[in-house]
Amino acid sequence: MIFVEPLTVEIGLFVMALGVVYLLPGPDMILLLETGARQGRSLALATAIGLAIARSLHVALSAIGLSVLFKNEPWTFDFVRYAGSAYLVWLGISILRANSDLNIRASNFPITSINQHSIHQAIQRGLLTNLLNPKALLFCSVLLPQFISTKVGETIPQFILLGTVLVLIGSMFDVIYSFSGYWLGSIMSKCPKLQKRQRYLFGILLIGFGARMGFTQ
Repeated sequence: MIFVEPLTVEIGLFVMALGVVYLLPGPDMILLLETGARQGRSLALATAIGLAIARSLHVALSAIGLSVLFKNEPWTFDFVRYAGSAYLVWLGISILRANSDLNIRASNFPITSINQHSIHQAIQRGLLTNLLNPKALLFCSVLLPQFISTKVGETIPQFILLGTVLVLIGSMFDVIYSFSGYWLGSIMSKCPKLQKRQRYLFGILLIGFGARMGFTQ
């Protein structure tokens, strides 16, 4: 526990940096808003669980030096970004093709049945969306080591501490976006035209994020 006190100020800066990053629009935010609006809070929160698992894996990968691997083996970065790009484009197209009238009732509750299979699908969407995002991978691999110091103790406990903070802060924002999406969906369900435009907007944004990811260097 001797590493905690020297890192108090650093953790404060780390939390502020995370806050700025999680407030920026990205695939994770759009996915949560879209899921909450179209499928309800439960599946949006299940998606948030998938995102949390992915971020935990990112922390583990950063601890073993993922950025070094990307630098020494550029094809690994290309593989991740192309896979992530294709997945986001596929998600966006799926949203555009979905019939919103079959997913949201006028009573503001989704028709989509909540069962084990749908929950697993939501968790998988969150997991793959974040895990296949090379920017998210590099974020952990580059940011985390900046707050690790061998002068204050063992590095592994520091990675665990900062990684836990990263996942918890991310989950807090994810819950907010999940409920915001549900609130947005409840408003949109009263106006079919707005509902349709919202669905197109989220779908196009995900396709745009996927296309941009494909050109990430």
